Amino acid sequence: MLQVGDEWLYFAVVFLLTLSGTRSAMGASVLTASLYVFLVMFRFPPVPLEQASRVLRPNGLSSDVPVVAHRAGGHDAPENTLAAIREASRNGATGVELDLSFTADGVAVLLHDDTVDRTTNGSGPISSLRLAHVKSLDASAHHRLKGERFGIQTVPTLQEAVQECIKHSLTIFLNVKCYPDKAAAVLAEMYKRFPVLYNSSIVCSFEPKVIYKMRQADPHVVTGLTHRPWSLSRHSDGTPRTLSSWAQFWSELLDVLLDWAHHHLLWDLCGVSAILIHKDFISLDYVQYWAERGVEVVGWAVNTAVEKQYYQDLLKISYLTDSLLEDCDPQY
Repeated sequence: MLQVGDEWLYFAVVFLLTLSGTRSAMGASVLTASLYVFLVMFRFPPVPLEQASRVLRPNGLSSDVPVVAHRAGGHDAPENTLAAIREASRNGATGVELDLSFTADGVAVLLHDDTVDRTTNGSGPISSLRLAHVKSLDASAHHRLKGERFGIQTVPTLQEAVQECIKHSLTIFLNVKCYPDKAAAVLAEMYKRFPVLYNSSIVCSFEPKVIYKMRQADPHVVTGLTHRPWSLSRHSDGTPRTLSSWAQFWSELLDVLLDWAHHHLLWDLCGVSAILIHKDFISLDYVQYWAERGVEVVGWAVNTAVEKQYYQDLLKISYLTDSLLEDCDPQY
């Protein structure tokens, strides 16, 4: 929930901005009051802290910092496969992050990209391919250890992956990128089928609508917002998304508004228990900011020994990594 000081400050800012724009005290008061009523009526309370802690700070760890294999550890094994889940468990991961997608016939499968081209020997959008065809593809086709350590790997369904994670007692970070309604319905059914997920998994997304729909479908699910500042105006390597200075200005302005919304509004509206943020934007002050609001910070993608030591010894927060074995370049 918002702290009392936060609420007074945010609504005071809204009132003053509206007043300066409309020159109407009545109009500013009505708009501010309406926003307050909207938040009170439509925001979801977070799940109990004890439940969130069981997911984000599981017991039985040799250290206080959980380590999550990004895409199930895409550097160490073919990403988003059952082999990667097993390898992550073998290498000491606390959990795995998995990417949810849908086939043309509506089956939930694991795939990060919109197309199967990068990770398999197939081609085309996953949304245009039926499950039978997707299952015929080799999900290890382009992996660096193909043939050396890994043979043919199929694209797993969500249920297959969930069962494998439960078998290895791994926490699951379910990353949802699209289809909010469909994803929320499928995941809600999965939680009913496997109740252990309530205490061993979290649904996260860059899209606040996905998280809100998930809380609507099942308010007992632990959720988190994923965020990379300046994602609308810049690529992951920091280069501008457009050559037009005018378009760049507006996209940067939208980035500022989106960042403000994540830190002051959306997290509270959705009732999230965690914020997954790009590693370059995390500091002790940032961790403390969210701790005061009952929200865990998770960093991604932390891929060097120096960075991991920093998270273990100083920040003492969870992180996602592409490899549990060696330093590697990040995958975005």
